[in-house]
Amino acid sequence: MSELQSQAENPGGQRFSTGYMRYALGVFLLVYIVNFIDRQIFSILIEPIKEDIHLSDTQLGLLGGIAFALFYTFAGIPIARWADKGVRKNIVAMAILIWSAMTMFTSTAKSFGMLLAARVGVGIGEAGCSPPIHSLISDYFPEEKRATALSIYSLGIPIGGAIGTLAGGWIGEYFGWRTAFLVVGVPGILVSAIVYFTIREPARGMSEKLAVKTDTVPVQDTLKFMWRLKSFWHLALAGALHAFVGYGVALFMPSFFIRIHGFGLAETSTYLFLIGLTGMIGTFFGGYLGDRFGTRDKRWYMGIPGIATLISVPFAVIFYTSQDPYLALFLAVPGAILGPMYLGPTFAMTQALVTPAMRAMASAILLFVLNLIGLGFGPVFAGFLSDFLKESYGQESIRYALLYLAVGGNLWSALHYYLASRTLRDDLLQKAKLDDAV
Repeated sequence: MSELQSQAENPGGQRFSTGYMRYALGVFLLVYIVNFIDRQIFSILIEPIKEDIHLSDTQLGLLGGIAFALFYTFAGIPIARWADKGVRKNIVAMAILIWSAMTMFTSTAKSFGMLLAARVGVGIGEAGCSPPIHSLISDYFPEEKRATALSIYSLGIPIGGAIGTLAGGWIGEYFGWRTAFLVVGVPGILVSAIVYFTIREPARGMSEKLAVKTDTVPVQDTLKFMWRLKSFWHLALAGALHAFVGYGVALFMPSFFIRIHGFGLAETSTYLFLIGLTGMIGTFFGGYLGDRFGTRDKRWYMGIPGIATLISVPFAVIFYTSQDPYLALFLAVPGAILGPMYLGPTFAMTQALVTPAMRAMASAILLFVLNLIGLGFGPVFAGFLSDFLKESYGQESIRYALLYLAVGGNLWSALHYYLASRTLRDDLLQKAKLDDAV
């Protein structure tokens, strides 16, 4: 972070010190950690939930996927429009309170319907997290440092996911899955207060030193402008397919080790915690390498995640077909590193392709595509495929369901990153002309 922008000043003279900007980015990281703790805990606890409430893999996929994603994605659009005009840090603080309360409510669920309502509530709350924060980070940090900053924020995914897995597994093992949901919902209340009382709202366009009107750009104008950006739609589809694989695999990875390799719940959570932490490496270096090589050629912002996605495929084949449980644990590490390398470059280029007044909405549109396809259908597809293959493979069906998902989805994703790189520079020129016109 030492190379991040030392200070920023907008046309009105607003200034933030290096220390404060690091602090703000650290708080945003903390928010995202809490976000993914509350999101990931469902995955590690699906086996005891399944046994207690008697659910199928398809139902678990619905709860872990589309029940959450449908409201997460659709609520994101109006919230993003609000964020492009309102006080973004207040929106984030309120969103944290909502999703934390609904996480605790999950502990009371006694049926599929109650679990469904709880997951919907968590999804609505979490919709107010990333679009406003992406916009805030883009106003704090300039374009040439933005992918690194967004990658640091995205470290919340592997850190939060790992902590949620570990805490959920151990608390669930010894105190029950209901207690686990109750406990992990509490920290969000404190984090919400930290955001509300300590984060200062930067002026829109501050990092580019642009004077940006407080009026929001009409949604139809943002959509019309983004519709013409071929690179955006390819990178959005690439990210969506990446998420399709990532969320589908993440939901059933604990089940994979429990059913296929015979690990216990707490043991599985410990191993997945350690594996999940290695994802920090890829999350950070995806953005760092994008900024490093992207200063010479913007196409590297698509090349880095595309190459990483391709390299992950052979590791996935060996991992899922391995019969040795400890070899499988070792082989899970390369995938955990390579998988999240797409995050920083994908988020950064979305912000770079639009004007400051469109940023939260652009982030919401990206997350709409990414989460509706990835989070919405990835877990459902994985669960459905496991149930479908059960007649042929029995207990092994989860192994082959995740294998087919990882190989097919990642190859398709890499193709779209390549296609995005072909039009990226032209689309960035369109955005630069719009900036000049403003």
